[in-house]
Amino acid sequence: MFLTRFRVNTARPGSRRLLSSPQALHAAVMSSFPALLPTDAPTPGAPRVLWRLDHNARAEVLLYVVSPDRPDLTHLVEQAGWPAAAAADPQTPGWQTRPYGPLLDKLSPGDRWAFRLTANPVHTIRRNSAEPRKITAHLTPVHQMGWLLERQEQCGFRILEKTDGKRLLPGGTTHQGKHEHHGDRYELSVRDHKGLSFDKSRGTDGQRKGRSVTLVAVTFDGRLEVTDPDALRRTLTQGIGRAKAYGCGLLTLAPLTPRQTP
Repeated sequence: MFLTRFRVNTARPGSRRLLSSPQALHAAVMSSFPALLPTDAPTPGAPRVLWRLDHNARAEVLLYVVSPDRPDLTHLVEQAGWPAAAAADPQTPGWQTRPYGPLLDKLSPGDRWAFRLTANPVHTIRRNSAEPRKITAHLTPVHQMGWLLERQEQCGFRILEKTDGKRLLPGGTTHQGKHEHHGDRYELSVRDHKGLSFDKSRGTDGQRKGRSVTLVAVTFDGRLEVTDPDALRRTLTQGIGRAKAYGCGLLTLAPLTPRQTP
């Protein structure tokens, strides 16, 4: 497994096209693997190619890719990077790739990490018992957090709770009817709520040939503790939730600094 980081040159026309289309960026990412054909479908339960865009600032947009094979991002450098700078120094091709195995291998129960995840939190609803269930997005931060909290155990971690001194409310929760809102209880925040809508496929004439895709992507930042290293390894290499082809599902870890430690 490999972890790759690519900084997008937001001033280039090619980058604007890629950043405006999850489908185009997915195609560009998948084209980074010479041995992977467009028709290849991910094997259930096996590591897969995952990617995520982090918009840290207007001119700092980072693409992260986790993949079973080492990628070649030359085409992305040419379209959306700094090709002249990359050509001037063969040691810096325009992206950074590191083996992911050392981090995966050292995960142990009780380890604490900062994390980031972009995901597509959804649930199924129906208005009455005669209707089929319909997949729909969670739209509020409280329900989006709830979606992730429901999955933490099977994903091999638990999200850390805030200490009393960090909470604004006693216990960190409020109640609204039968529902418990826990937005102040956990070391977890939601940002970059984005509604994405695009046509899944178009013909060579530019006319729509496939169905329209609409989804909501949100980014979670937080702190977690490892509870099941094997399950967490699967999570890190297989992703969480739906819409993985469109930049959702990739969880990454970072060491907690002394200031960050709960």
